[in-house]
Amino acid sequence: MDLETILLWFGILACVYMACNIGANDVANAMGTSVGAKSLTFRQAVLVAAIAEFAGAVFVGGHVSDTVRKGMVDPNLFADTPLHLVYGMISALVAASIWLHIASSLGWPVSTTHSIVGAVVGFGFIAGGADAVNWGKVGSVVMSWIVSPLMGGLVAYGVFRFITVNIFDKRDPVAQSKKLVPYMVFVVFVILAISMVYKGLKNLKLDLDFQNALLISLTVGTIAFVIAKILVQKVKEVSPDDLNQQFISTEHIFKFLQVITAFYVAFAHGANDVANAVGPLAAVVSILKTGSVEMKVQMPLWILTMGGTCIVVGLLIWGMRVMETVGKKITEITPSRGFSAEFAAATVVLACSKMGLPISTTHTLVGSVIGVGMARGLASLNIGIIKKIVVSWFATVPFTAVLAMLFYKAFLLVLS
Repeated sequence: MDLETILLWFGILACVYMACNIGANDVANAMGTSVGAKSLTFRQAVLVAAIAEFAGAVFVGGHVSDTVRKGMVDPNLFADTPLHLVYGMISALVAASIWLHIASSLGWPVSTTHSIVGAVVGFGFIAGGADAVNWGKVGSVVMSWIVSPLMGGLVAYGVFRFITVNIFDKRDPVAQSKKLVPYMVFVVFVILAISMVYKGLKNLKLDLDFQNALLISLTVGTIAFVIAKILVQKVKEVSPDDLNQQFISTEHIFKFLQVITAFYVAFAHGANDVANAVGPLAAVVSILKTGSVEMKVQMPLWILTMGGTCIVVGLLIWGMRVMETVGKKITEITPSRGFSAEFAAATVVLACSKMGLPISTTHTLVGSVIGVGMARGLASLNIGIIKKIVVSWFATVPFTAVLAMLFYKAFLLVLS
């Protein structure tokens, strides 16, 4: 077996391992609030995530990928030694995968994007020195450690306070939710629709301008409003004196909103973050096939399909611990709280992505869960687990960078 074939199989195995770990960590935290609120069972969450992630990855996921994720290192650095970039890509995948595996086993929700970025910076530093690394981009990643959870937390706090004041604090929460929930459904569907059709479905040739995207989104929102209006009227009236049943019935209404937003977060994740696993493999395949380094490479459908499948497998096998952290350990989650967190995370990720601001889906979602807890008072938060999560965030980039350096050095020593 020649060197190119060995490297290809190394790359495929590293990609499979990475995709499984993305499922175990990123997707698990996306579905965690739904499981924690008992809106979905673990099996139902896996099924929803499987459909949403796979659809996002295969149909909307990038069919053209940057050679080096997020432009952290200039690929031209490897123009004369393209195989060295192959060593680097495989090293980055393995380093990021190991960190994600450790984090998932400990129940820590960390950013897969930051994991692969740290690894790329690591091998880039070894290959070309400090000048080879785009430190401005690294700075934007560090900035997202603050921006993502803060924005998510603020929006989630506002959403949950709105729900509390306008629904749960009223004498008849069920009747009040029947009035307000259709309007909330309208807003949710407009935001979810515009996130997909406004420069979000380029691979399906549906790269619409804002005006047309807004028109389609408003139409989708209106249809959802009418359907929600019909459905909520079927919820049985409850005596205002029966407070326990009032809260049970109201939370039941929010289950459906929460599942919808969880589906969207998983779909968006499949579309955007599957590239963290399959992008480096696409670069490896392109280099081994052409013998040259390109800035952008085609993403073969078989790689996208493999990535989407392995993400779901990872969620099924290793995802429970991260789900428990996000859904149970940070603060107590109910459907209304879970919806507030998911909706806030989806909205912030969409808005910041469109504005070009650095954002992490994981950090935003965790910040949103914390924001919901803050709306109920500081005592409702598990400060100990939050400290561990924050430490794991700051450890991600340096850990994967050092590990990728070691693997890259090992490749050079053995194969060069």
